[in-house]
Amino acid sequence: MNTITISEFIQEGYLQEVNRQFFHPLGLALEVKIDEETGECSLGNIWDCREDPEGIVFGKFPAEEVIRKAKNIANVHKCLSKSRYKILGYTIQPIADIIVK
Repeated sequence: MNTITISEFIQEGYLQEVNRQFFHPLGLALEVKIDEETGECSLGNIWDCREDPEGIVFGKFPAEEVIRKAKNIANVHKCLSKSRYKILGYTIQPIADIIVK
């Protein structure tokens, strides 16, 4: 199994989309910390704003960057979804498949 760096996770759009599509609507946010001296990225905390009715929303970012990241993740998801479905019969693993019988 391979790994990617946190920097790649950010640049490719995974952080943006996991926050935008999953965490933010639940009032949560995955944080990334960037070392000011080295520029090295690491995963931080999960921010919890579940008590706020609006949850969490992004501030404003350059359109080109936001759109590029969203399109990249949509394309990756589309490609991988097809192969997962063909091999496994599902894209998102069913709960029943996780439960010990």
